[in-house]
Amino acid sequence: MVKTWSDRFEEGLNPFIESFNASIKFDFLLLEEDLDGSIAHARMLGKSGIISPDEADKLEQGLEKIRIEVANGLYKPEISDEDVHMFVERRLISILGPLGKKLHTGRSRNDQVGTDVRLWLRRRIDHLDIALKKLQVALLAKAETNLFTLIPGYTHLQRAQPLSLAHHLLAYIEMLERDRNRLYDVRKRVNISPLGAAALAGTSIPIDRHFTANQLDFSSIYFNSLDAVSDRDFAVEFTAASSLIMVHLSRLADEIILWASEEFAFVSLTDRCATGSSLMPQKKNPDVPELVRGKTGRVFGNLQALLTMIKGLPLAYNKDFQEDKEAIFDTVSTVTDCINAMKILIEEGLEFNEDNLTLAVNSDFSNATDVADYLVSKNIPFREAYQTVGKVVKMCIKKQILLRDLTIIEWKEINSLIEEDIFDRLLPEKVVASRVSEGGTGFDRVSEQLEKWKSQLISPNQ
Repeated sequence: MVKTWSDRFEEGLNPFIESFNASIKFDFLLLEEDLDGSIAHARMLGKSGIISPDEADKLEQGLEKIRIEVANGLYKPEISDEDVHMFVERRLISILGPLGKKLHTGRSRNDQVGTDVRLWLRRRIDHLDIALKKLQVALLAKAETNLFTLIPGYTHLQRAQPLSLAHHLLAYIEMLERDRNRLYDVRKRVNISPLGAAALAGTSIPIDRHFTANQLDFSSIYFNSLDAVSDRDFAVEFTAASSLIMVHLSRLADEIILWASEEFAFVSLTDRCATGSSLMPQKKNPDVPELVRGKTGRVFGNLQALLTMIKGLPLAYNKDFQEDKEAIFDTVSTVTDCINAMKILIEEGLEFNEDNLTLAVNSDFSNATDVADYLVSKNIPFREAYQTVGKVVKMCIKKQILLRDLTIIEWKEINSLIEEDIFDRLLPEKVVASRVSEGGTGFDRVSEQLEKWKSQLISPNQ
């Protein structure tokens, strides 16, 4: 067994400290990336004449053999391996003998782990982008079938104005698009190679850092070796972007929970995505959105943990950085699961109750602004019209009637300029259709947005 440390050390670690110090329990997830990075490094050593081309080929073959062995369950890590890097190196030496000891020439575990994490996260960002797009497509499909379905719009969780349900769902597609854009932006800073920065100061070995960067599809290299091994900004940025994804999922989840309650009854939960109560046989619980809402705190916690971890660290590498991986791994796992769960919920778990939605938009004062706009069209200043309608609403509440229940005589008493067409303006469908400003809920505007997103998300070129 090759020793991790130099001959400066005479005694082995205390068994508990050995386990406490080891990261192999979780960083074994980086095996594929560690092998990929090591293969690129071996090729570079051969290309640069640091080792012979034949030695480089044998190193690559040995590394690929380890990949196959692990895939087939023939070689497994132990605590004594400490981390994934030593796991690979020790097995390589057992396969190739002294040649295996040449692989680590010109690099340190400091730049090696930074490379592995970036390779791993880069791939997961790409997977997350695909998952987010699938959720957008699911929302779009639901929106397309509900262009003319109306739903109350709220501010302060009070009825405000009626909306096209499609318009409401499209709002979440917009949020998810910003999430995808943020991940794209973060990926650019993830995709920079620290390999070759060595422990902290570079190396006297004549390595070619640009070659390894190209081999691993990095767009660039770090130009300061201290920064290369100590930068975890990308981890914070990724977790911050993930936190916003979870915010958006949680907001949608919370609305679904409200809509599924008997008080709202805007949606029914299908058996595919709901659970029951062990005590109350009538219950159907929205566990999926509740879990998404709850798991949001995990991702927020990971962001706080990363920020706290790096806030006071002197340059360059510190063992504290071992704590970045579990936060990143958990964030990727949690966000991925939540996106996929919400996609299934949207596709299979919800049925909108159109009768209840219709009743809701026809039984409130959310058309009050349209009366004010009507008066404005009669050349009455908006603030004056606003105050007039406020008094009318107050009167209707006392009489326990709605605006549509007023007679034309009563409307004339309010303002003589009001005509019979006021009743048409009060219809929820007309209220929604009238919102023709760009970005509004008017049916024509929403149709335009549906076509735009259909082209953007479902086009063969996308």
